[in-house]
Amino acid sequence: MAGTDWNPWRRLLALPNESRTKTVIVAFLVSAVCAVLVSSATVVLRPIQTANRAAEEQARISDLVRGIPGMSALLEQSGGTLSTVVIDLDRGRAAQDVTTETLEAALADQANWSVLDAGDDLAGLGQRPNYAQVFLLREGADISLILLPVAGQGYGGRIDAIVALHGDMNTIAGIAVTQHSETPGLGGRIEDPSWQAGFPGTLMRDDSGDVRFNVARGTATTEFEVDGITGATRTSNGVTRMMRFWLGPQGYGPLLDAIGRGEF
Repeated sequence: MAGTDWNPWRRLLALPNESRTKTVIVAFLVSAVCAVLVSSATVVLRPIQTANRAAEEQARISDLVRGIPGMSALLEQSGGTLSTVVIDLDRGRAAQDVTTETLEAALADQANWSVLDAGDDLAGLGQRPNYAQVFLLREGADISLILLPVAGQGYGGRIDAIVALHGDMNTIAGIAVTQHSETPGLGGRIEDPSWQAGFPGTLMRDDSGDVRFNVARGTATTEFEVDGITGATRTSNGVTRMMRFWLGPQGYGPLLDAIGRGEF
């Protein structure tokens, strides 16, 4: 009489293929092996994926800058390096616990938004995120250009834009409207390059620090104004309020002040 085979693997293989025990064990082993392979591949590929995401982000930022009127030439002249950072808007400093990778998840939490009082809500947003991603162009240790995402209510709905400021944190370098619902041919002209071309060189704040930017009712007459859009008063007012909110104390004001003091 043959002795009992105590090798568990051979005993498993010896079971008939229709055995429920054999089926369950084989399925478990296959799943375990696949899980190990997937986990190993993730670990091995993670540095490559991170590098690819960084390259894609850099390319996106570069394309964004070059899409702003006058920014392509400025970028080429400066020879600086574009980077991105998440800002804690209340502190005007780089966020300590939120990164570009975790920003979307952070903003999915309503606790990371601030409800705005009616008197402070110039942009008509109702609430403001506590964190925002901004883009910097550096020449050595100095910031020569900063790109700030802004949003506000126009006549037809929400307006989203990117505003670029020169290193003095007061002179507009350009603007790019990235999304809007304004009336074509009227308020919709905010996406017209010929209108946006009037922004470079416009000042945001006066010597006292008050935000003075304004979309004029007609032709701009001061260094704080850009030409208005005929027949689109409510859109023009929406752009004015949007800019004043985001460049003021409830928006990027604390960050701009910190940069101006050389503390960023």
